[in-house]
Amino acid sequence: MNLPSWKQINFKKIKKNVRNGLTGLAEGGFKQIFNQIDQLGIKKGVDTMGIDKFINQCALMAAGSGALTGVGGIGTMLIGTPLDVINLITQQFRVTMAISYHDTGKYKIRFEDFFKIVASSVKADTKLAISKNIMEEVAEKIVMSLGSKASRRLVPVVGGIIGGTVNYLFIKGIARELREK
Repeated sequence: MNLPSWKQINFKKIKKNVRNGLTGLAEGGFKQIFNQIDQLGIKKGVDTMGIDKFINQCALMAAGSGALTGVGGIGTMLIGTPLDVINLITQQFRVTMAISYHDTGKYKIRFEDFFKIVASSVKADTKLAISKNIMEEVAEKIVMSLGSKASRRLVPVVGGIIGGTVNYLFIKGIARELREK
């Protein structure tokens, strides 16, 4: 298998595609991910397992996609990264809903109220109204936290370990941040 050399990679095009992806995520992707999550299922999971085990389960699910994305080097990273990002956001949302339910006793939450919690968990400017701009800021912060470790995922096998660890620690960090508030 011939992999492209660094000279053949068009980084300007990649940057433009990432920016377009963030815009798409902000314009409807977050709400679509939110709508796909079973809020009653999260309530049942927290009631059955407890909040700590539920958070750990979400972190392990995020670690799994991070490991799969990085295990094959650049090939699996290029193909798997979009799916990894979607899974990571889904797990972040699940953890956020679980902690919200654990703290308030209410498992049904509206997207607008939910997104304010998400924005504060990634330290976005929550004083702004929920808008395209705040959603883009949240999307950028989530992706940037992943992207900072992306180059290390280029090495096969080691990339899988790094990808899994980064995702696991990201979800655990989000949970810690939310529980402290």
